[in-house]
Amino acid sequence: MKIALRAIARNRSRSALTVLGVVIGIAAIILLESLGAGAQDLILRQIQGMGAKTVVVMPGREPRGPSDFVQILSSSLKERDLESLRRKTSVPSAEEVMPIVFGAETASYRGETFRLTIFGSSSAIARILDLTPSEGAFFSEDDVKGRGEVIVIGDKVREELFGDAPAVGERIKIKNRNFRVVGVLPRKGQVSFFNFDEAAVAPYTAVQSYVLGIRHFQRLIVEASSEDAIPRTVRDIEATIRNSHGITDPEKDDFHVETPADLAETLGVVTNVLTLFLVAVAAISLVVGGIGIMNIMLVAVTERTREIGLRKAVGATYRDILTQFLFEAAMLTAFGGLIGVSLGAFFSFLATLVLGGVVALDWRFTFPVTAALLGLGVALLVGLVFGLYPARRAAKLNPIEALRYE
Repeated sequence: MKIALRAIARNRSRSALTVLGVVIGIAAIILLESLGAGAQDLILRQIQGMGAKTVVVMPGREPRGPSDFVQILSSSLKERDLESLRRKTSVPSAEEVMPIVFGAETASYRGETFRLTIFGSSSAIARILDLTPSEGAFFSEDDVKGRGEVIVIGDKVREELFGDAPAVGERIKIKNRNFRVVGVLPRKGQVSFFNFDEAAVAPYTAVQSYVLGIRHFQRLIVEASSEDAIPRTVRDIEATIRNSHGITDPEKDDFHVETPADLAETLGVVTNVLTLFLVAVAAISLVVGGIGIMNIMLVAVTERTREIGLRKAVGATYRDILTQFLFEAAMLTAFGGLIGVSLGAFFSFLATLVLGGVVALDWRFTFPVTAALLGLGVALLVGLVFGLYPARRAAKLNPIEALRYE
């Protein structure tokens, strides 16, 4: 080990350049694994933000391929479906059934404009998604029934349209309709995939009629009485909507139902596949790094031919020379692995700060311990595999010929 360390120290610049491919490969693997774990954690927390007892009914049949994703634009969920699901005889375990419509629109106030996402729902959205206003109050069910032109805005919307002036009681214009601001939400960031700081919530009846000009729903959210009741709730929902749509064959469903567990599983599979694909791409640099190590070790064997001959002349065996050069290759890649893990962790943490501060995502830093250990193991393996041929070539040198080498 001392001999190997001295050999590496004698050629610091060359050693550093030799392991550069390994450093980049390991750093990329750590960075991608960390970002993948962070993305999965964020997605799971967004799903949980809707509550563990919620079931989401979406228009169109469940996507099973790229061509099926157009189904999510279907207008199959109508008012009759909402009324059917709200009947206790249809879905006994449903505590609340909440419709959702949404779209991107421009809001204006005294010359100031802001592009926001407007959500239409019932007043239950405040409780289910924990949207308690910091100023004013949420709209009521009477506002929903009367198509009231009232709205609750996010903190970013308030800041852009009103600045430091009070917003509650003022009217903002959306699609030539004047909505009275009744509440302002505190800064919350992402809630269930949506940034409510840059959004506004109004009665769904008003949003359908005055803003979006539609008569269907983009989502129906059903809150079950308990987590244990979710499977039964899903069965009742499917039976109720099939009956409402006159569907007898489940294969012809024009809607699909998703639970938090379904979403978590699906998104977990997607993020894992993407992470593995990216890691596989990053692993190519490890192979390149290994080839570079083999090349440099072959050069080292040629440069140190007389040294090898002298060692063999004074008693070094085939195994001694083989072990010496294998140690050098393994230590090079081990150093590269340690540096790669450190750089990968640093850039992952930096990405977390950027995503949290600039993009305003609730992104949490995750250090992939398993990936780090695996990366170090792979780095050592790369050193041993690609260092084996140069080491064997050195060990097979004839000592007399080696001593004559100039």
